[in-house]
Amino acid sequence: MAITWRAVVLAALGVVPVLLLPVTIVVVGWALLVAVLCAIDVGLAASPRQVAVSRSTPASVRLTERTACTLTVTNRSGRRLRALVRDAWQPSAGAGVNRHRVDLPSGESRRVVTVLVPTRRGDRLADRVTIRSFGPMGLAARQVSLAVPRRLRVLPEFASRRHLPSRLARLRELDGRTAVQIRGAGTEFDSLREYVIGDDVRSIDWRATARRSEVVVRTWRPERDRRVMIVLDTSRTSAARIGDLPRIDASIEAALLLSALAARAGDRVDLIAFDRRVRAQVAGASGPRLLPALADALAPLEPALVETDWPGVVGAIQQRLSQHALVVLLSALEPAAVENGLLPVVGPLAKDHTVVLASVADPEVAALRTGRETSADVYDAAAAERTELERAAVTVRLRQRGVEVVDALPDDLAPRLADTYLALKAAGRL
Repeated sequence: MAITWRAVVLAALGVVPVLLLPVTIVVVGWALLVAVLCAIDVGLAASPRQVAVSRSTPASVRLTERTACTLTVTNRSGRRLRALVRDAWQPSAGAGVNRHRVDLPSGESRRVVTVLVPTRRGDRLADRVTIRSFGPMGLAARQVSLAVPRRLRVLPEFASRRHLPSRLARLRELDGRTAVQIRGAGTEFDSLREYVIGDDVRSIDWRATARRSEVVVRTWRPERDRRVMIVLDTSRTSAARIGDLPRIDASIEAALLLSALAARAGDRVDLIAFDRRVRAQVAGASGPRLLPALADALAPLEPALVETDWPGVVGAIQQRLSQHALVVLLSALEPAAVENGLLPVVGPLAKDHTVVLASVADPEVAALRTGRETSADVYDAAAAERTELERAAVTVRLRQRGVEVVDALPDDLAPRLADTYLALKAAGRL
Protein backbone atom coordinates (compact mmCIF):
# COMPACT_ATOMS: atom_id res chain seq x y z
CA MET A 1 0.00 0.00 0.00
CA ALA A 2 1.13 3.53 -0.75
CA ILE A 3 -0.25 6.65 0.90
CA THR A 4 -0.73 9.96 -0.93
CA TRP A 5 -0.35 13.59 0.01
CA ARG A 6 -4.05 13.68 0.82
CA ALA A 7 -3.54 11.17 3.62
CA VAL A 8 -0.68 13.28 4.96
CA VAL A 9 -2.86 16.42 4.89
CA LEU A 10 -5.70 14.55 6.62
CA ALA A 11 -3.34 13.40 9.35
CA ALA A 12 -1.99 16.94 9.74
CA LEU A 13 -5.52 18.27 10.22
CA GLY A 14 -5.63 16.22 13.41
CA VAL A 15 -3.51 18.93 15.02
CA VAL A 16 -6.65 21.05 15.45
CA PRO A 17 -8.63 18.64 17.68
CA VAL A 18 -5.47 17.74 19.56
CA LEU A 19 -4.88 21.40 20.41
CA LEU A 20 -8.47 21.80 21.48
CA LEU A 21 -8.56 18.56 23.51
CA PRO A 22 -4.98 17.53 24.32
CA VAL A 23 -5.96 14.05 25.39
CA THR A 24 -4.28 10.81 24.32
CA ILE A 25 -7.54 9.28 23.20
CA VAL A 26 -8.03 12.12 20.73
CA VAL A 27 -4.60 11.51 19.16
CA VAL A 28 -5.18 7.77 18.97
CA GLY A 29 -8.72 8.20 17.68
CA TRP A 30 -7.65 10.57 14.90
CA ALA A 31 -4.85 8.23 13.85
CA LEU A 32 -7.28 5.31 13.77
CA LEU A 33 -9.70 7.37 11.69
CA VAL A 34 -7.01 8.17 9.12
CA ALA A 35 -5.91 4.52 9.04
CA VAL A 36 -9.49 3.27 8.58
CA LEU A 37 -10.19 5.74 5.79
CA CYS A 38 -6.96 4.72 4.03
CA ALA A 39 -7.89 1.03 4.40
CA ILE A 40 -11.36 1.66 2.98
CA ASP A 41 -9.88 3.64 0.11
CA VAL A 42 -7.45 0.84 -0.70
CA GLY A 43 -10.24 -1.70 -0.52
CA LEU A 44 -12.29 0.28 -3.03
CA ALA A 45 -9.35 0.72 -5.46
CA ALA A 46 -9.17 -1.44 -8.59
CA SER A 47 -6.71 -4.30 -8.34
CA PRO A 48 -3.56 -3.42 -10.36
CA ARG A 49 -2.90 -7.13 -10.85
CA GLN A 50 -6.01 -7.31 -12.99
CA VAL A 51 -4.66 -4.66 -15.36
CA ALA A 52 -3.18 -5.91 -18.65
CA VAL A 53 -0.29 -3.90 -20.12
CA SER A 54 1.43 -4.29 -23.50
CA ARG A 55 4.35 -2.32 -24.93
CA SER A 56 4.85 -1.25 -28.53
CA THR A 57 8.02 0.39 -29.88
CA PRO A 58 9.75 0.60 -33.26
CA ALA A 59 12.31 -2.12 -33.86
CA SER A 60 15.12 0.43 -34.16
CA VAL A 61 15.92 4.12 -34.13
CA ARG A 62 19.03 6.14 -34.93
CA LEU A 63 21.03 7.64 -32.10
CA THR A 64 19.74 11.07 -30.95
CA GLU A 65 16.51 10.70 -32.99
CA ARG A 66 13.14 10.75 -31.23
CA THR A 67 10.89 7.74 -31.05
CA ALA A 68 7.98 6.67 -28.89
CA CYS A 69 6.99 3.76 -26.69
CA THR A 70 3.26 3.13 -26.54
CA LEU A 71 1.72 1.39 -23.54
CA THR A 72 -1.74 -0.10 -23.93
CA VAL A 73 -3.42 -0.32 -20.52
CA THR A 74 -6.55 -2.50 -20.24
CA ASN A 75 -8.69 -2.50 -17.08
CA ARG A 76 -9.91 -6.07 -16.53
CA SER A 77 -11.09 -5.52 -12.97
CA GLY A 78 -14.69 -4.86 -12.05
CA ARG A 79 -13.97 -1.37 -10.70
CA ARG A 80 -12.95 1.95 -12.14
CA LEU A 81 -9.19 2.27 -12.46
CA ARG A 82 -7.69 5.53 -11.25
CA ALA A 83 -3.98 4.95 -11.58
CA LEU A 84 -0.52 6.39 -12.13
CA VAL A 85 1.42 4.30 -14.66
CA ARG A 86 5.22 4.48 -14.75
CA ASP A 87 6.97 3.29 -17.94
CA ALA A 88 10.56 2.57 -16.85
CA TRP A 89 13.55 2.32 -19.24
CA GLN A 90 17.31 2.26 -18.98
CA PRO A 91 18.62 5.81 -18.41
CA SER A 92 20.45 5.78 -21.76
CA ALA A 93 17.14 5.19 -23.53
CA GLY A 94 16.41 8.85 -22.82
CA ALA A 95 12.84 8.48 -21.59
CA GLY A 96 11.15 11.84 -21.06
CA VAL A 97 7.89 12.07 -19.09
CA ASN A 98 7.29 8.43 -18.20
CA ARG A 99 4.55 8.79 -15.59
CA HIS A 100 1.01 8.85 -16.95
CA ARG A 101 -2.32 9.25 -15.20
CA VAL A 102 -5.15 7.04 -16.44
CA ASP A 103 -8.83 6.92 -15.52
CA LEU A 104 -10.44 3.80 -16.99
CA PRO A 105 -13.86 2.28 -16.51
CA SER A 106 -13.98 -1.49 -16.26
CA GLY A 107 -13.28 -3.30 -19.53
CA GLU A 108 -11.82 -0.31 -21.38
CA SER A 109 -8.32 0.34 -22.72
CA ARG A 110 -6.16 3.40 -23.15
CA ARG A 111 -2.84 4.14 -24.77
CA VAL A 112 -0.16 6.31 -23.19
CA VAL A 113 3.02 7.40 -24.97
CA THR A 114 6.55 7.82 -23.60
CA VAL A 115 8.95 9.80 -25.79
CA LEU A 116 12.45 8.30 -26.06
CA VAL A 117 15.60 10.13 -27.21
CA PRO A 118 18.45 7.59 -26.84
CA THR A 119 21.87 8.84 -25.81
CA ARG A 120 23.83 5.64 -26.53
CA ARG A 121 23.74 3.17 -29.37
CA GLY A 122 23.09 -0.51 -28.77
CA ASP A 123 20.17 -2.44 -27.33
CA ARG A 124 18.20 -0.41 -24.81
CA LEU A 125 15.97 -2.54 -22.59
CA ALA A 126 12.68 -1.61 -20.99
CA ASP A 127 12.27 -2.07 -17.25
CA ARG A 128 9.05 -2.89 -15.42
CA VAL A 129 5.75 -1.06 -15.74
CA THR A 130 4.56 0.09 -12.31
CA ILE A 131 0.84 0.65 -11.74
CA ARG A 132 -0.33 2.55 -8.66
CA SER A 133 -4.13 2.22 -8.35
CA PHE A 134 -5.82 4.85 -6.16
CA GLY A 135 -9.07 4.62 -4.27
CA PRO A 136 -11.98 7.01 -4.91
CA MET A 137 -10.88 9.30 -2.05
CA GLY A 138 -7.27 9.44 -3.27
CA LEU A 139 -5.86 8.72 0.20
CA ALA A 140 -4.00 5.50 -0.54
CA ALA A 141 -3.19 3.19 -3.40
CA ARG A 142 -2.39 -0.40 -4.29
CA GLN A 143 0.79 -0.88 -6.32
CA VAL A 144 2.32 -3.60 -8.47
CA SER A 145 5.20 -3.77 -10.94
CA LEU A 146 4.67 -5.86 -14.06
CA ALA A 147 7.37 -7.29 -16.31
CA VAL A 148 6.68 -6.11 -19.87
CA PRO A 149 9.96 -6.80 -21.71
CA ARG A 150 10.89 -4.82 -24.79
CA ARG A 151 14.11 -4.09 -26.65
CA LEU A 152 14.87 -0.99 -28.70
CA ARG A 153 17.93 -1.19 -30.95
CA VAL A 154 19.64 2.18 -31.21
CA LEU A 155 21.56 2.38 -34.48
CA PRO A 156 24.69 4.49 -35.03
CA GLU A 157 23.94 8.14 -35.69
CA PHE A 158 25.74 8.22 -39.08
CA ALA A 159 26.42 11.94 -38.71
CA SER A 160 29.12 11.63 -41.39
CA ARG A 161 26.43 11.20 -44.07
CA ARG A 162 26.59 14.98 -44.51
CA HIS A 163 29.88 14.39 -46.35
CA LEU A 164 28.30 11.93 -48.79
CA PRO A 165 26.89 14.34 -51.44
CA SER A 166 30.25 16.00 -52.13
CA ARG A 167 32.01 12.63 -52.38
CA LEU A 168 29.31 11.28 -54.69
CA ALA A 169 29.85 14.26 -56.97
CA ARG A 170 33.53 13.39 -57.21
CA LEU A 171 32.62 9.77 -57.77
CA ARG A 172 30.40 10.73 -60.69
CA GLU A 173 33.36 12.51 -62.22
CA LEU A 174 35.46 9.39 -61.89
CA ASP A 175 32.65 7.27 -63.28
CA GLY A 176 32.42 9.35 -66.44
CA ARG A 177 28.93 10.68 -65.74
CA THR A 178 30.39 14.16 -66.23
CA ALA A 179 32.87 15.47 -68.76
CA VAL A 180 35.78 14.16 -66.72
CA GLN A 181 37.14 10.82 -67.94
CA ILE A 182 40.38 8.97 -67.25
CA ARG A 183 42.55 6.47 -69.01
CA GLY A 184 45.08 4.01 -67.72
CA ALA A 185 45.59 0.68 -66.02
CA GLY A 186 42.87 -0.79 -63.91
CA THR A 187 40.00 0.87 -65.81
CA GLU A 188 37.11 -0.29 -68.00
CA PHE A 189 36.29 0.80 -71.54
CA ASP A 190 33.59 3.48 -71.61
CA SER A 191 33.18 5.05 -75.08
CA LEU A 192 34.88 6.46 -78.17
CA ARG A 193 35.48 10.11 -79.02
CA GLU A 194 37.45 12.24 -81.43
CA TYR A 195 41.19 12.57 -80.86
CA VAL A 196 42.40 15.94 -79.53
CA ILE A 197 45.93 17.20 -79.09
CA GLY A 198 47.39 15.92 -75.85
CA ASP A 199 45.66 12.53 -75.87
CA ASP A 200 47.87 9.50 -75.34
CA VAL A 201 48.45 7.83 -78.69
CA ARG A 202 48.17 4.47 -76.98
CA SER A 203 44.48 5.22 -76.49
CA ILE A 204 43.83 5.43 -80.24
CA ASP A 205 41.40 2.79 -81.48
CA TRP A 206 42.88 1.97 -84.89
CA ARG A 207 40.02 -0.24 -86.03
CA ALA A 208 37.46 2.45 -85.29
CA THR A 209 39.73 5.03 -86.92
CA ALA A 210 39.92 2.92 -90.09
CA ARG A 211 36.12 2.92 -90.31
CA ARG A 212 35.90 6.69 -89.96
CA SER A 213 37.46 9.72 -91.54
CA GLU A 214 38.89 10.93 -88.24
CA VAL A 215 41.14 9.60 -85.49
CA VAL A 216 39.23 8.37 -82.45
CA VAL A 217 40.41 7.35 -79.00
CA ARG A 218 38.96 5.17 -76.29
CA THR A 219 37.79 6.68 -73.04
CA TRP A 220 37.79 4.73 -69.83
CA ARG A 221 36.17 4.72 -66.43
CA PRO A 222 37.18 3.14 -63.15
CA GLU A 223 36.41 -0.53 -62.75
CA ARG A 224 33.22 -1.43 -60.92
CA ASP A 225 32.29 -4.42 -58.84
CA ARG A 226 35.52 -4.39 -56.86
CA ARG A 227 35.78 -5.85 -53.36
CA VAL A 228 36.05 -3.65 -50.26
CA MET A 229 36.70 -5.42 -46.96
CA ILE A 230 36.31 -3.28 -43.83
CA VAL A 231 37.84 -4.66 -40.63
CA LEU A 232 36.74 -2.93 -37.42
CA ASP A 233 39.07 -3.47 -34.47
CA THR A 234 37.04 -4.00 -31.28
CA SER A 235 39.95 -4.67 -28.93
CA ARG A 236 40.97 -2.63 -25.87
CA THR A 237 42.40 0.20 -27.98
CA SER A 238 38.91 0.91 -29.35
CA ALA A 239 37.67 1.63 -25.81
CA ALA A 240 39.85 4.73 -25.36
CA ARG A 241 37.73 7.86 -25.11
CA ILE A 242 38.50 10.48 -27.71
CA GLY A 243 36.58 13.55 -26.64
CA ASP A 244 33.15 12.49 -25.38
CA LEU A 245 32.95 9.16 -27.23
CA PRO A 246 35.02 5.97 -27.41
CA ARG A 247 37.29 5.49 -30.42
CA ILE A 248 35.08 2.73 -31.79
CA ASP A 249 32.26 5.23 -32.47
CA ALA A 250 34.42 7.31 -34.81
CA SER A 251 35.50 4.11 -36.56
CA ILE A 252 31.86 3.11 -37.03
CA GLU A 253 31.10 6.49 -38.61
CA ALA A 254 34.02 6.06 -41.01
CA ALA A 255 32.91 2.52 -41.90
CA LEU A 256 29.37 3.68 -42.69
CA LEU A 257 30.46 6.57 -44.91
CA LEU A 258 32.96 4.43 -46.81
CA SER A 259 30.38 1.68 -47.27
CA ALA A 260 27.76 4.08 -48.59
CA LEU A 261 30.26 5.57 -51.05
CA ALA A 262 31.64 2.22 -52.21
CA ALA A 263 28.14 0.81 -52.67
CA ARG A 264 27.18 3.75 -54.88
CA ALA A 265 30.38 3.12 -56.86
CA GLY A 266 29.20 -0.42 -57.56
CA ASP A 267 31.76 -2.11 -55.32
CA ARG A 268 30.95 -5.08 -53.10
CA VAL A 269 31.36 -4.24 -49.42
CA ASP A 270 31.97 -6.75 -46.63
CA LEU A 271 32.63 -5.98 -42.98
CA ILE A 272 33.93 -7.90 -39.99
CA ALA A 273 34.40 -6.72 -36.40
CA PHE A 274 37.29 -8.59 -34.80
CA ASP A 275 39.47 -8.68 -31.69
CA ARG A 276 40.27 -12.28 -30.81
CA ARG A 277 37.21 -13.58 -32.62
CA VAL A 278 34.62 -12.28 -35.03
CA ARG A 279 32.16 -10.09 -33.13
CA ALA A 280 30.01 -9.11 -36.11
CA GLN A 281 30.04 -9.56 -39.86
CA VAL A 282 28.12 -8.40 -42.90
CA ALA A 283 28.59 -10.19 -46.22
CA GLY A 284 26.55 -10.43 -49.38
CA ALA A 285 24.40 -7.36 -48.73
CA SER A 286 24.22 -4.84 -51.54
CA GLY A 287 22.22 -1.90 -52.80
CA PRO A 288 19.63 -0.50 -50.40
CA ARG A 289 20.06 -3.47 -48.04
CA LEU A 290 23.72 -2.72 -47.27
CA LEU A 291 23.52 0.26 -44.91
CA PRO A 292 20.62 -1.13 -42.82
CA ALA A 293 22.51 -4.41 -42.46
CA LEU A 294 25.69 -2.59 -41.42
CA ALA A 295 23.90 -0.33 -38.95
CA ASP A 296 22.11 -3.28 -37.36
CA ALA A 297 25.34 -5.29 -37.04
CA LEU A 298 27.39 -2.39 -35.68
CA ALA A 299 24.80 -1.05 -33.22
CA PRO A 300 25.43 -3.50 -30.32
CA LEU A 301 29.22 -3.57 -30.68
CA GLU A 302 31.19 -2.73 -27.55
CA PRO A 303 34.98 -2.82 -27.05
CA ALA A 304 36.47 -5.96 -25.53
CA LEU A 305 39.34 -5.51 -23.09
CA VAL A 306 41.68 -7.88 -24.91
CA GLU A 307 44.55 -7.53 -27.38
CA THR A 308 43.85 -7.88 -31.08
CA ASP A 309 44.83 -11.21 -32.59
CA TRP A 310 46.34 -9.78 -35.80
CA PRO A 311 47.34 -13.15 -37.28
CA GLY A 312 43.72 -14.17 -36.74
CA VAL A 313 42.55 -10.98 -38.46
CA VAL A 314 44.76 -11.67 -41.49
CA GLY A 315 43.54 -15.27 -41.59
CA ALA A 316 39.90 -14.13 -41.50
CA ILE A 317 40.56 -11.68 -44.36
CA GLN A 318 42.32 -14.24 -46.54
CA GLN A 319 39.56 -16.75 -45.88
CA ARG A 320 36.96 -14.30 -47.21
CA LEU A 321 38.91 -12.81 -50.14
CA SER A 322 40.00 -14.78 -53.18
CA GLN A 323 40.92 -11.82 -55.41
CA HIS A 324 42.56 -8.42 -55.10
CA ALA A 325 40.55 -6.09 -52.87
CA LEU A 326 40.73 -2.94 -50.81
CA VAL A 327 41.21 -3.88 -47.15
CA VAL A 328 40.48 -1.09 -44.66
CA LEU A 329 41.69 -1.64 -41.11
CA LEU A 330 39.93 0.65 -38.63
CA SER A 331 42.26 0.40 -35.67
CA ALA A 332 44.47 2.47 -33.38
CA LEU A 333 47.84 3.76 -34.52
CA GLU A 334 49.45 2.96 -31.18
CA PRO A 335 53.18 2.29 -31.66
CA ALA A 336 53.43 -0.62 -29.20
CA ALA A 337 50.30 -2.37 -30.46
CA VAL A 338 51.23 -1.91 -34.12
CA GLU A 339 54.85 -2.99 -33.77
CA ASN A 340 54.06 -6.11 -31.75
CA GLY A 341 50.89 -7.12 -33.57
CA LEU A 342 50.24 -5.64 -37.00
CA LEU A 343 53.68 -5.02 -38.50
CA PRO A 344 54.84 -8.67 -38.54
CA VAL A 345 51.78 -9.84 -40.51
CA VAL A 346 50.76 -6.90 -42.68
CA GLY A 347 53.46 -7.37 -45.33
CA PRO A 348 52.00 -10.49 -47.01
CA LEU A 349 48.53 -8.96 -46.81
CA ALA A 350 49.68 -5.79 -48.57
CA LYS A 351 51.21 -7.86 -51.39
CA ASP A 352 47.86 -9.39 -52.28
CA HIS A 353 45.58 -6.43 -51.51
CA THR A 354 45.51 -2.66 -51.20
CA VAL A 355 45.62 -2.07 -47.46
CA VAL A 356 44.58 1.13 -45.67
CA LEU A 357 44.94 1.66 -41.93
CA ALA A 358 42.56 4.36 -40.62
CA SER A 359 43.09 5.60 -37.09
CA VAL A 360 41.55 8.24 -34.84
CA ALA A 361 43.94 10.89 -33.51
CA ASP A 362 43.42 12.39 -30.07
CA PRO A 363 42.87 16.18 -30.18
CA GLU A 364 44.00 16.48 -26.56
CA VAL A 365 47.50 15.34 -27.56
CA ALA A 366 47.71 18.13 -30.13
CA ALA A 367 46.56 20.62 -27.48
CA LEU A 368 49.16 19.40 -25.00
CA ARG A 369 51.94 19.99 -27.52
CA THR A 370 51.36 23.75 -27.37
CA GLY A 371 51.47 24.16 -23.58
CA ARG A 372 54.38 26.25 -22.26
CA GLU A 373 52.94 28.20 -19.32
CA THR A 374 54.24 26.09 -16.42
CA SER A 375 56.89 23.46 -15.94
CA ALA A 376 54.15 20.79 -15.84
CA ASP A 377 52.87 22.05 -19.19
CA VAL A 378 56.34 21.77 -20.65
CA TYR A 379 56.66 18.16 -19.50
CA ASP A 380 53.21 17.37 -20.93
CA ALA A 381 54.20 19.01 -24.21
CA ALA A 382 57.39 16.96 -24.36
CA ALA A 383 55.47 13.73 -23.74
CA ALA A 384 52.89 14.65 -26.39
CA GLU A 385 55.64 15.49 -28.88
CA ARG A 386 57.34 12.16 -28.23
CA THR A 387 54.03 10.36 -28.77
CA GLU A 388 53.58 12.10 -32.12
CA LEU A 389 57.12 11.22 -33.19
CA GLU A 390 56.51 7.56 -32.33
CA ARG A 391 53.27 7.59 -34.33
CA ALA A 392 55.06 9.18 -37.26
CA ALA A 393 57.79 6.52 -37.12
CA VAL A 394 55.23 3.72 -37.09
CA THR A 395 53.43 5.38 -40.01
CA VAL A 396 56.64 5.37 -42.03
CA ARG A 397 57.23 1.69 -41.32
CA LEU A 398 53.68 0.82 -42.35
CA ARG A 399 54.03 2.75 -45.60
CA GLN A 400 57.29 0.97 -46.32
CA ARG A 401 55.28 -2.25 -46.22
CA GLY A 402 52.76 -0.87 -48.69
CA VAL A 403 50.06 0.26 -46.26
CA GLU A 404 48.25 3.57 -46.75
CA VAL A 405 47.77 5.34 -43.41
CA VAL A 406 44.94 7.75 -42.61
CA ASP A 407 45.42 9.44 -39.23
CA ALA A 408 42.76 12.07 -38.50
CA LEU A 409 40.72 13.66 -35.73
CA PRO A 410 37.36 12.04 -34.91
CA ASP A 411 35.26 14.42 -37.02
CA ASP A 412 37.72 14.24 -39.94
CA LEU A 413 38.35 10.50 -40.08
CA ALA A 414 35.27 9.57 -42.13
CA PRO A 415 35.74 12.19 -44.90
CA ARG A 416 39.51 11.60 -45.01
CA LEU A 417 38.99 7.87 -45.46
CA ALA A 418 36.41 8.53 -48.19
CA ASP A 419 38.90 10.83 -49.96
CA THR A 420 41.56 8.13 -49.75
CA TYR A 421 39.16 5.63 -51.32
CA LEU A 422 38.43 8.03 -54.19
CA ALA A 423 42.13 8.73 -54.71
CA LEU A 424 42.92 5.01 -54.90
CA LYS A 425 40.03 4.51 -57.30
CA ALA A 426 41.21 7.36 -59.52
CA ALA A 427 44.72 5.91 -59.56
CA GLY A 428 43.38 2.50 -60.60
CA ARG A 429 44.71 0.80 -57.48
CA LEU A 430 41.49 -0.96 -56.49
